[in-house]
Amino acid sequence: MSLMADAFTLVFVAAGIAFFAAGTLGLVRLPGTLSRIHALTKADNVGLALIVLGLLPQAASVLDAAKMVAIWLLAQLASGAVAQVMAEAVMAEATLAEAKDAGDAAPPEESRP
Repeated sequence: MSLMADAFTLVFVAAGIAFFAAGTLGLVRLPGTLSRIHALTKADNVGLALIVLGLLPQAASVLDAAKMVAIWLLAQLASGAVAQVMAEAVMAEATLAEAKDAGDAAPPEESRP
């Protein structure tokens, strides 16, 4: 049974590391900030889930397994919240830049005597 648990752990942890690597590659290679945030949060969430799933058979007790699952759930909540805040900041900055560009392109108003 230990050999099966070790093989399960090895496969799932390796898959989780592959997802982390893919998320990092997306962070480096994708062009826009929003697509980078999306790639990073999705890949990291799946990667962490696979690693936790792979480590569950190695847990010494049910309490240890519950702690790992709780950490994964808290990371899910934090990741989603942080991605949302960052996306809103990027969108607000883009809106301000567009408004500034539109204001610069407008012809100057005539002054009245």
